[in-house]
Amino acid sequence: MQFKHKPVMLKECIDGLNIKPDGIYVDGTLGGAGHSKEILKRLSEKGLLIGIDRDEEALQAAKENLKEFQNVKFVKNNHDNIKQILEDIGIEKVDGILLDLGVSSYQLDERNRGFSYLGENELDMRMDKTQELTAKEVINTYTEEQLSNIIYEYGEERFSRQIARNICEYRRNQEIKTTKQLVEIIEKSIPKSKQNDGHPAKRTFQAIRIEVNDEIKPLYKTVKDCIDSLETQGRLCIITFHSLEDRAVKNAMLDAKGKCTCPGDLPYCVCGAKTLGNIINKKPIVAQKEEQEENSRSKSAKLRIFEKI
Repeated sequence: MQFKHKPVMLKECIDGLNIKPDGIYVDGTLGGAGHSKEILKRLSEKGLLIGIDRDEEALQAAKENLKEFQNVKFVKNNHDNIKQILEDIGIEKVDGILLDLGVSSYQLDERNRGFSYLGENELDMRMDKTQELTAKEVINTYTEEQLSNIIYEYGEERFSRQIARNICEYRRNQEIKTTKQLVEIIEKSIPKSKQNDGHPAKRTFQAIRIEVNDEIKPLYKTVKDCIDSLETQGRLCIITFHSLEDRAVKNAMLDAKGKCTCPGDLPYCVCGAKTLGNIINKKPIVAQKEEQEENSRSKSAKLRIFEKI
């Protein structure tokens, strides 16, 4: 299957990175390389793009899409390890980093990956197929309380307790192996009258995917590590797709910006507040109406930009 992934807010990201032709840039979520291709078009032969992805299929597709460019380095890894990745390459600081978080269109469309609640496929949901933890293991081995907490916290699903309870009742008789089995359990757990906000399994599948791929817990630290890895005037652009991601990114950027907590009547700062840079956009940038109509994935997207000082 061809790796198709329409880059979200492409112009806004490129503008936000404020690209220097001879600079070094990182696409920490390479995917189909839609964003990366536009970055590379703006780099000179002295410039360099480092493309990171933990999905081997994404990396292979990106290599094909970027085969015309020589100044690109591909790395199979997780963007959470940004500092170690750069150290291994021998690079101390970079001029810009882009993170487009969440699952790609390709991963959703490639049904045998188990990300989609449509059809009947094995419960997998791994972005990195070499890791051990799968959605099937989460669904069949986590306790009812663990499942309920994950579905509520990561999926913001108000019927999380009923869903977790019914999952545990079902698996007492047989293992839950497929996406179809899980969808049927979820649909029976949510009253029909409340199934009017998209597909009833959407939030639970999001929650399980986040748990399998550990998408939220390291995010705050990842943002701080990315900022630490920037040159002066370097930019960090991050696209999020749900409130948990956006909250972690926002809090990390606010903390990196720093805030004096001294009383207003003091003549100078004594709290020792330090700032690493500035938040470029006070409110997150959202996709233009035309893009939202053309690409449904962009409807929930938020872009935040930070500049190192």
